[in-house]
Amino acid sequence: MKDKLTMYGVGDIAVYREDLDSAFVHVAPVFKEADLVFGQLEAVLSDRGDLSSCTRMGCSSVPALAGAIKRAGFDVISFSSNHALDYGRQAFFDTLDNIRSAGLYLTGAGENETEARKYPIIDVEGTKVAVLGYNSILPQGFWAEEARPGCNPARGITAYVPVEHDQPGTPVRTYTFPHPDDLKHMLSDIEEAKRCADVVIVSFHWGIHFKEAVLADYQRYYAHFAIDAGADLILGHHAHILKPVEIYHGKVIFYSLGNFAMEEVTNMLKDQKAKGQDMKTSKSHREMTAISDAFKTTTRCFPMDCYLTLAAKWTVEKGKITRVGFVPAYLPEDCNPYLCPPSDPRFGEVVDYMRRITAAEDLDTRYTLSEDGREIILT
Repeated sequence: MKDKLTMYGVGDIAVYREDLDSAFVHVAPVFKEADLVFGQLEAVLSDRGDLSSCTRMGCSSVPALAGAIKRAGFDVISFSSNHALDYGRQAFFDTLDNIRSAGLYLTGAGENETEARKYPIIDVEGTKVAVLGYNSILPQGFWAEEARPGCNPARGITAYVPVEHDQPGTPVRTYTFPHPDDLKHMLSDIEEAKRCADVVIVSFHWGIHFKEAVLADYQRYYAHFAIDAGADLILGHHAHILKPVEIYHGKVIFYSLGNFAMEEVTNMLKDQKAKGQDMKTSKSHREMTAISDAFKTTTRCFPMDCYLTLAAKWTVEKGKITRVGFVPAYLPEDCNPYLCPPSDPRFGEVVDYMRRITAAEDLDTRYTLSEDGREIILT
């Protein structure tokens, strides 16, 4: 057994270009040296299928992206995405096959409920690491059932409670809770994984996209229940921006890792053709952008804070996570993410952003510079 293991986790990946490997040119040397690297695949990897009627904005790439992800040093991929069935079942099956054929471990999605709930237990230099994947952002029919393909669900239930119950049409308070069946399945899976693995990592596609700092109630419930059941680390994604980090019972919850290798919307040519219009000016896009005023001032496709990102980094010693932190990162205009050295102004910008949004959600997580000054340690 190796004495000390170094592992990384990053957020959404959706690369669509001629030279797919170029998207990872800056990070591949680091990831290839790591003992385990996790990523979230946002895009369907298939040349087949028609845009689903449930899809508001498609997200796809080509089958070869799976190989590029593997060559960049990734080991395990969640495909538990709200885009997983954008192009129908055949394209979904193609994507699962392409991930597996590339030699990547798959989590969070499958040909039916049984397959979607399966998770890899990876032997990393003698330490067994389980990686479970769940999805809360689910268009109709995108979650797996007994005889239906899809994502492993962690659905949220929303309740709208009037502030003044006797005044119709007045403002409401919004409360969200875990779906009881999905919560039951998740707890059972985590407890089983903890019996079989040294380290249990749980990945969630969840949260309120583009809205700075704000966490939904159901996210905290799922994360806390997961840790109480035995999870050692929570990796969240989907929001396209960074979200706060919480430490609960000594375990770290990354509520959103943000974008990572994410193409600009205007470069997703296949999806624009399928939709029949420029996605940046479509009605669906305008409805989505209404959630955040940051879209009004952006100079790119996404709000500018969507390009601040990070690589979660954790150390495993003797079968236990002993240290968790992150390396600040940035997604420049060429959409080739890079890990920021301390001399890069983006390094401090990411850290300041994380401190601000964490305080905004009344969390007391501390962000401390590491001994060598190259990463941030969470306490």
